[in-house]
Amino acid sequence: MTDNATSPVPINQSVAILVDGNNIERSIHDVVGSLHTMVNFDTLIPRLLGNRGLNRMVYFREGKQISSKLEERLHAHYHGSVQPCHKSADIPLTIKATQLASKVDTIIIMSGDSDYVELVLHLKAEGVRVEIASVAKTTSRHLIEAADYCHAITKEDWFTLPPKKGGRTSRSKN
Repeated sequence: MTDNATSPVPINQSVAILVDGNNIERSIHDVVGSLHTMVNFDTLIPRLLGNRGLNRMVYFREGKQISSKLEERLHAHYHGSVQPCHKSADIPLTIKATQLASKVDTIIIMSGDSDYVELVLHLKAEGVRVEIASVAKTTSRHLIEAADYCHAITKEDWFTLPPKKGGRTSRSKN
């Protein structure tokens, strides 16, 4: 007879991580005050997943100038992809989330934007667990209340590159 109290419970849960890159970058820049600070996916992704499996990761970013190094790194380490957006990431991320709803158990939305509240409610109604990963200081209270769980992105989850000569080093706080 096995002792259930000491036996680990196997978790077989599939997770999709959808990143609103502009929102996360802006949030970190606002908190740190440096445009050279970026998410450290190597520490953040394992923490978000815990002992769950990563089904896919998509990084949405407005604009055509997306770092090829970031794209290569996300693909190499997480089989992730980068999707440039014409304007904001809200609509493409929402479409991808609804497409994935029947394929995964959990969707983690990396954003603190209240524009995602209706998406969160829709996904939950479809039976998907929805988690938010965001910088607490810049996260909508309504989004936190709508989600099943919120992960705080903290200083342990980002790093600052040394500025390039002649580049901008800080962001004005208005």
